Amino acid sequence: MKHSVALFAILLISLSLQAQTPVAVNGKLQVTGGKIVNSRGQAPQLRGLSFSWSLWQGRKYYNPGVVSWLADDFKASIIRAAMGVQPDGGYLQQPDEQTELVTQVVDEAIRTGIYVLIDWHDHHSNEHVAAAKDFFKQMAKKYTGKPNVIYEIWNEPEKVDWKTVKDYALQIIPVIRKYDQNNIIVVGSPHWDQDVDIAAADPITGFDNIAYSFHFYASDPNHQEGLRAKADKAIAMGLPLIITEWGVGEANGNGEFNLQKTQTWLKWVEDNKLSWANWNITDKHETTALLQRDAPVYGGWTEGNLTPAGIFIRNELRELNK
Repeated sequence: MKHSVALFAILLISLSLQAQTPVAVNGKLQVTGGKIVNSRGQAPQLRGLSFSWSLWQGRKYYNPGVVSWLADDFKASIIRAAMGVQPDGGYLQQPDEQTELVTQVVDEAIRTGIYVLIDWHDHHSNEHVAAAKDFFKQMAKKYTGKPNVIYEIWNEPEKVDWKTVKDYALQIIPVIRKYDQNNIIVVGSPHWDQDVDIAAADPITGFDNIAYSFHFYASDPNHQEGLRAKADKAIAMGLPLIITEWGVGEANGNGEFNLQKTQTWLKWVEDNKLSWANWNITDKHETTALLQRDAPVYGGWTEGNLTPAGIFIRNELRELNK
């Protein structure tokens, strides 16, 4: 009888957790022992989607309806607002408009109880330090105390060294920490967020809850065993990683969608219990786009509105996040 009561209690707890949102289940995230963990000290392994650049075609999907649809239908536990900084129409030219797009997405993520990356989507952030400081000051003041929010301060540094990336981070992190003492800050690494092993040899110190982004494109011939080896080395050295962007195609967003290579990458990700956001919510005609041309702007997508990548990722999320 006692055994049955115990099993029933475990079942009730399990059902209760399933009914709760990802943030209600995991609480405030932190970095401990080289890992991103939840409020219980366990790796939450969040899985979800990245919006496209908040420019061009992807801009129209930056609205609460899409966020709600991603949480309810795709079962995403994390999303990423990839705010374009440049060229035309980006934050440097339209700071108020771009900030409004991002906050619409972030506010709805908070309402629905999922995590959200606020991504300064710029390949040349070291050239825009003042603007980045201003933006993250606004975001940290607005969202301090919200466990949903993660700050990603430089998307994919290109042809710069780790010293440049680290120097930039050491200018932006104190701005955020002045207002938000605890939420995770994600730092990039050289070579489009691939050289995490170099960052692991000289990590940022003096601040808590700092993680590092790692990106890959699963079908790209240059993103296979050698790139996984870099990440394996960084993990072994105690560098906390989060995959803030990955795609089923190749590094240019197009090319082949190789199912076998994609499944190999996903197995590696699952084995390492890493959180991830798949690229990208747009109806642009490219391999990594999740939506067919002219998919409804506010969500409510049928399978016919999804590309092969969209169908695959939706199925993966609904299976893995159930």
